[in-house]
Amino acid sequence: MPYIGNQPSESFTSFATQEFSTSATTSYTLDHAVTNENEIALFINNVRQQPGSGKAYTATGTALTLSAATASTDTMYCVFLGRALQTVNPATNSISTAMISDNAVTAAKISASLGKIGQVLQAVKTDTQNTTTDNTATDISGLSQAITPSATTSKILVLFTVNIAADPEDHAAIRIVRGSTNIFVGSDSDSGQNVTASVRMMSDDQYHVVTLSGQFLDSPNTTSETTYKITGESNDEFFINRPHTITGTTTVQRPVTSSSITLMEVLA
Repeated sequence: MPYIGNQPSESFTSFATQEFSTSATTSYTLDHAVTNENEIALFINNVRQQPGSGKAYTATGTALTLSAATASTDTMYCVFLGRALQTVNPATNSISTAMISDNAVTAAKISASLGKIGQVLQAVKTDTQNTTTDNTATDISGLSQAITPSATTSKILVLFTVNIAADPEDHAAIRIVRGSTNIFVGSDSDSGQNVTASVRMMSDDQYHVVTLSGQFLDSPNTTSETTYKITGESNDEFFINRPHTITGTTTVQRPVTSSSITLMEVLA
Protein backbone atom coordinates (compact mmCIF):
# COMPACT_ATOMS: atom_id res chain seq x y z
CA MET A 1 0.00 0.00 0.00
CA PRO A 2 1.20 3.60 -0.57
CA TYR A 3 2.57 5.77 2.24
CA ILE A 4 2.96 9.48 2.80
CA GLY A 5 6.62 10.10 3.65
CA ASN A 6 9.00 7.24 4.48
CA GLN A 7 7.62 3.73 4.39
CA PRO A 8 7.67 2.31 7.94
CA SER A 9 9.90 -0.65 8.60
CA GLU A 10 8.41 -4.01 9.39
CA SER A 11 8.44 -4.56 13.15
CA PHE A 12 8.91 -7.44 15.56
CA THR A 13 6.76 -7.37 18.70
CA SER A 14 7.63 -8.24 22.27
CA PHE A 15 6.04 -7.29 25.60
CA ALA A 16 7.30 -5.37 28.60
CA THR A 17 7.90 -7.60 31.63
CA GLN A 18 8.65 -7.13 35.30
CA GLU A 19 10.34 -9.44 37.77
CA PHE A 20 9.48 -9.12 41.49
CA SER A 21 11.55 -9.61 44.60
CA THR A 22 9.17 -11.75 46.62
CA SER A 23 8.48 -11.80 50.32
CA ALA A 24 5.65 -12.86 52.67
CA THR A 25 3.14 -10.30 51.39
CA THR A 26 0.13 -9.92 49.12
CA SER A 27 0.94 -6.39 47.93
CA TYR A 28 3.30 -5.43 45.15
CA THR A 29 3.95 -2.36 42.99
CA LEU A 30 3.87 -2.50 39.21
CA ASP A 31 6.37 -0.63 37.04
CA HIS A 32 3.54 0.52 34.75
CA ALA A 33 0.01 1.58 35.63
CA VAL A 34 -2.83 -0.64 34.37
CA THR A 35 -6.56 -0.23 34.17
CA ASN A 36 -7.24 -3.67 35.65
CA GLU A 37 -5.69 -7.06 36.19
CA ASN A 38 -6.57 -8.26 32.68
CA GLU A 39 -3.82 -6.06 31.30
CA ILE A 40 -1.11 -8.23 32.86
CA ALA A 41 -0.31 -11.92 32.90
CA LEU A 42 1.09 -12.95 36.28
CA PHE A 43 3.32 -15.99 36.78
CA ILE A 44 4.32 -17.46 40.15
CA ASN A 45 6.89 -20.22 40.03
CA ASN A 46 6.33 -20.26 36.25
CA VAL A 47 2.61 -21.03 36.64
CA ARG A 48 0.21 -18.51 35.15
CA GLN A 49 -2.28 -17.14 37.67
CA GLN A 50 -5.98 -16.48 37.09
CA PRO A 51 -6.89 -12.77 37.20
CA GLY A 52 -9.99 -11.29 38.79
CA SER A 53 -11.72 -10.61 42.09
CA GLY A 54 -11.92 -13.80 44.11
CA LYS A 55 -9.23 -15.35 41.93
CA ALA A 56 -5.43 -15.21 42.21
CA TYR A 57 -4.87 -11.45 41.85
CA THR A 58 -6.31 -8.04 41.08
CA ALA A 59 -4.60 -4.91 39.81
CA THR A 60 -5.40 -1.26 39.36
CA GLY A 61 -3.00 1.59 38.68
CA THR A 62 0.38 0.38 39.93
CA ALA A 63 -1.12 -1.69 42.78
CA LEU A 64 -0.97 -5.47 42.45
CA THR A 65 -2.84 -7.44 45.11
CA LEU A 66 -2.61 -11.21 45.51
CA SER A 67 -5.26 -13.43 47.08
CA ALA A 68 -2.57 -15.27 49.03
CA ALA A 69 0.81 -14.16 50.27
CA THR A 70 3.92 -15.27 48.46
CA ALA A 71 7.02 -16.72 50.11
CA SER A 72 10.51 -15.33 49.79
CA THR A 73 11.50 -18.49 47.92
CA ASP A 74 8.89 -17.91 45.20
CA THR A 75 9.72 -16.52 41.79
CA MET A 76 7.19 -14.10 40.32
CA TYR A 77 7.01 -11.99 37.18
CA CYS A 78 4.36 -10.39 35.04
CA VAL A 79 3.91 -9.56 31.37
CA PHE A 80 2.25 -6.25 30.50
CA LEU A 81 -0.17 -7.31 27.77
CA GLY A 82 -1.06 -3.74 26.96
CA ARG A 83 2.55 -2.58 26.53
CA ALA A 84 3.74 -4.22 23.31
CA LEU A 85 7.23 -3.12 22.32
CA GLN A 86 8.04 -2.94 18.61
CA THR A 87 11.47 -3.02 17.07
CA VAL A 88 12.93 -3.56 13.62
CA ASN A 89 15.41 -5.98 15.22
CA PRO A 90 14.29 -9.60 15.61
CA ALA A 91 14.42 -11.22 19.02
CA THR A 92 17.62 -12.93 20.13
CA ASN A 93 18.01 -16.46 18.72
CA SER A 94 14.91 -16.05 16.54
CA ILE A 95 16.72 -16.27 13.18
CA SER A 96 17.26 -19.78 11.83
CA THR A 97 19.70 -20.89 9.11
CA ALA A 98 16.84 -21.36 6.65
CA MET A 99 15.95 -17.66 7.05
CA ILE A 100 19.39 -16.44 5.89
CA SER A 101 19.79 -15.88 2.15
CA ASP A 102 22.61 -17.61 0.30
CA ASN A 103 25.82 -15.51 0.24
CA ALA A 104 24.27 -13.04 2.72
CA VAL A 105 26.96 -13.49 5.40
CA THR A 106 30.17 -11.56 4.68
CA ALA A 107 33.64 -12.45 5.94
CA ALA A 108 33.45 -9.62 8.50
CA LYS A 109 30.58 -11.44 10.23
CA ILE A 110 32.37 -14.77 10.52
CA SER A 111 33.89 -15.63 13.88
CA ALA A 112 37.65 -15.28 13.95
CA SER A 113 37.81 -18.72 15.60
CA LEU A 114 36.94 -20.24 12.23
CA GLY A 115 40.27 -19.14 10.85
CA LYS A 116 39.87 -16.27 8.44
CA ILE A 117 42.25 -16.01 5.50
CA GLY A 118 44.06 -12.68 5.75
CA GLN A 119 45.99 -12.79 2.48
CA VAL A 120 46.99 -15.16 -0.30
CA LEU A 121 50.27 -14.88 -2.24
CA GLN A 122 51.69 -17.13 -4.91
CA ALA A 123 54.85 -17.62 -6.94
CA VAL A 124 54.65 -19.62 -10.17
CA LYS A 125 57.60 -21.02 -12.12
CA THR A 126 56.94 -21.79 -15.78
CA ASP A 127 60.52 -22.03 -17.07
CA THR A 128 62.82 -25.02 -16.66
CA GLN A 129 65.90 -25.54 -14.51
CA ASN A 130 68.75 -28.06 -14.59
CA THR A 131 71.09 -28.25 -11.60
CA THR A 132 74.18 -30.48 -11.73
CA THR A 133 75.66 -29.95 -8.23
CA ASP A 134 75.60 -33.31 -6.40
CA ASN A 135 74.06 -33.68 -2.92
CA THR A 136 73.75 -29.95 -2.41
CA ALA A 137 70.54 -28.10 -1.63
CA THR A 138 69.98 -25.60 -4.43
CA ASP A 139 67.35 -22.87 -4.64
CA ILE A 140 64.73 -23.49 -7.29
CA SER A 141 64.57 -20.12 -8.99
CA GLY A 142 61.13 -18.58 -9.09
CA LEU A 143 59.76 -20.73 -6.24
CA SER A 144 60.23 -18.12 -3.52
CA GLN A 145 57.51 -15.95 -1.97
CA ALA A 146 57.65 -13.33 0.80
CA ILE A 147 54.75 -12.62 3.14
CA THR A 148 54.28 -10.20 6.06
CA PRO A 149 51.96 -11.67 8.70
CA SER A 150 49.51 -9.21 10.24
CA ALA A 151 49.89 -10.69 13.75
CA THR A 152 52.32 -12.95 15.60
CA THR A 153 49.44 -15.36 16.22
CA SER A 154 48.85 -15.87 12.50
CA LYS A 155 49.74 -19.15 10.85
CA ILE A 156 50.97 -19.53 7.28
CA LEU A 157 49.54 -22.34 5.17
CA VAL A 158 52.19 -23.35 2.63
CA LEU A 159 50.94 -25.19 -0.46
CA PHE A 160 53.46 -26.43 -2.99
CA THR A 161 53.53 -28.25 -6.31
CA VAL A 162 56.94 -29.04 -7.81
CA ASN A 163 57.44 -30.97 -11.04
CA ILE A 164 60.85 -32.60 -10.83
CA ALA A 165 62.97 -35.23 -12.57
CA ALA A 166 66.43 -36.75 -12.23
CA ASP A 167 68.73 -39.03 -14.17
CA PRO A 168 67.40 -42.59 -14.56
CA GLU A 169 67.91 -44.60 -11.34
CA ASP A 170 68.89 -41.42 -9.44
CA HIS A 171 67.09 -39.61 -6.64
CA ALA A 172 65.69 -36.08 -6.34
CA ALA A 173 64.21 -34.32 -3.33
CA ILE A 174 62.83 -30.96 -2.26
CA ARG A 175 62.71 -29.01 0.98
CA ILE A 176 60.45 -26.20 2.18
CA VAL A 177 62.52 -23.40 3.71
CA ARG A 178 61.40 -20.45 5.87
CA GLY A 179 64.17 -17.85 5.81
CA SER A 180 67.17 -20.15 6.20
CA THR A 181 65.38 -22.85 8.23
CA ASN A 182 64.13 -26.08 6.71
CA ILE A 183 60.53 -26.78 7.74
CA PHE A 184 58.25 -29.74 7.17
CA VAL A 185 61.18 -32.15 6.84
CA GLY A 186 62.15 -35.39 8.54
CA SER A 187 64.02 -35.47 11.86
CA ASP A 188 66.71 -38.11 11.40
CA SER A 189 70.03 -37.51 13.14
CA ASP A 190 71.66 -37.36 9.72
CA SER A 191 70.28 -34.04 8.51
CA GLY A 192 71.22 -34.81 4.92
CA GLN A 193 68.41 -37.36 4.81
CA ASN A 194 65.74 -34.96 6.08
CA VAL A 195 63.62 -33.72 3.19
CA THR A 196 60.04 -32.63 2.51
CA ALA A 197 59.43 -35.01 -0.40
CA SER A 198 61.51 -37.15 -2.74
CA VAL A 199 61.42 -39.52 -5.70
CA ARG A 200 63.65 -42.17 -7.30
CA MET A 201 63.55 -42.36 -11.06
CA MET A 202 63.40 -45.79 -12.70
CA SER A 203 65.79 -46.96 -15.42
CA ASP A 204 63.43 -45.95 -18.23
CA ASP A 205 62.24 -42.66 -16.68
CA GLN A 206 64.29 -40.31 -18.83
CA TYR A 207 61.08 -38.89 -20.32
CA HIS A 208 59.09 -38.67 -17.06
CA VAL A 209 58.33 -35.74 -14.76
CA VAL A 210 57.14 -36.45 -11.20
CA THR A 211 54.86 -34.09 -9.27
CA LEU A 212 55.78 -33.56 -5.61
CA SER A 213 53.02 -31.63 -3.81
CA GLY A 214 51.67 -31.07 -0.34
CA GLN A 215 50.81 -28.51 2.30
CA PHE A 216 52.06 -27.46 5.72
CA LEU A 217 50.64 -25.10 8.36
CA ASP A 218 53.56 -23.09 9.72
CA SER A 219 53.73 -20.82 12.79
CA PRO A 220 56.37 -18.16 12.08
CA ASN A 221 55.44 -16.10 15.20
CA THR A 222 56.40 -12.79 13.62
CA THR A 223 55.02 -9.70 11.94
CA SER A 224 58.19 -9.17 9.92
CA GLU A 225 58.43 -10.03 6.26
CA THR A 226 59.20 -13.73 5.94
CA THR A 227 60.29 -15.56 2.82
CA TYR A 228 59.35 -19.14 2.01
CA LYS A 229 61.17 -20.97 -0.75
CA ILE A 230 61.76 -24.44 -2.16
CA THR A 231 65.17 -26.01 -2.64
CA GLY A 232 66.03 -29.09 -4.71
CA GLU A 233 68.71 -31.72 -4.36
CA SER A 234 69.91 -34.85 -6.15
CA ASN A 235 72.69 -37.37 -5.85
CA ASP A 236 73.65 -36.34 -9.40
CA GLU A 237 71.48 -33.73 -11.12
CA PHE A 238 67.84 -32.70 -11.06
CA PHE A 239 65.48 -31.02 -13.49
CA ILE A 240 62.54 -28.73 -12.76
CA ASN A 241 59.47 -28.54 -15.04
CA ARG A 242 61.05 -30.92 -17.58
CA PRO A 243 62.21 -34.53 -17.88
CA HIS A 244 65.82 -35.70 -18.12
CA THR A 245 65.59 -35.88 -21.90
CA ILE A 246 63.70 -33.10 -23.60
CA THR A 247 65.00 -33.29 -27.19
CA GLY A 248 63.73 -35.45 -30.03
CA THR A 249 60.11 -34.33 -30.24
CA THR A 250 57.95 -31.31 -29.55
CA THR A 251 54.94 -33.28 -28.25
CA VAL A 252 53.81 -34.12 -24.74
CA GLN A 253 56.21 -37.05 -24.85
CA ARG A 254 58.75 -34.47 -23.66
CA PRO A 255 56.56 -32.44 -21.26
CA VAL A 256 57.40 -28.96 -20.04
CA THR A 257 55.32 -28.15 -16.94
CA SER A 258 54.98 -25.48 -14.25
CA SER A 259 55.40 -25.39 -10.47
CA SER A 260 54.15 -23.12 -7.70
CA ILE A 261 54.28 -22.18 -4.03
CA THR A 262 51.26 -20.55 -2.41
CA LEU A 263 51.15 -18.83 0.99
CA MET A 264 47.89 -18.21 2.89
CA GLU A 265 47.81 -16.26 6.14
CA VAL A 266 45.37 -17.92 8.55
CA LEU A 267 44.31 -15.41 11.18
CA ALA A 268 44.06 -16.57 14.77
